[in-house]
Amino acid sequence: MPNARNLIGGGALVLALVQPVGAQLDVGNWVRQPIPSMPSITLTVEACCGSGRRLIYHIITDTLQMELTVESKLDGTDAPVTIAGKPSGETMAIKRIDDHHATAVLKSNGTLFGTAQSTLSPDGKTLTIVNDYSSPIGGGPVGKFTEVWVKK
Repeated sequence: MPNARNLIGGGALVLALVQPVGAQLDVGNWVRQPIPSMPSITLTVEACCGSGRRLIYHIITDTLQMELTVESKLDGTDAPVTIAGKPSGETMAIKRIDDHHATAVLKSNGTLFGTAQSTLSPDGKTLTIVNDYSSPIGGGPVGKFTEVWVKK
């Protein structure tokens, strides 16, 4: 089964963490700006888990269409990542820091392989995520890369 990190870059899941003061992160659709050699991804954000979020990633390549889901309470506890409804072996520990910042810890089969830091723009329409992978688990690159997501 494909590794979630290979499909979405792991840190993209941090999107669920950020919510403006007094308001929920807008449920709806987000689009990741193109990244060379990575698939096209759109994201549907739904309310769930009390004050948490369900993230449903729609991943499309020339040969693959896949749905990846994570439900997080946004409290820093590990949440399983599923691919097509089946466990992937990966987890995300997503934690809301404040009204415009969040972090995530990414694990595969219990082994830490990366972290992510996110910043929501003042207007709530752009999310910038800096991913830092410390291990090549899943075949992904080691090091930092940045993702930009836009609310549609």
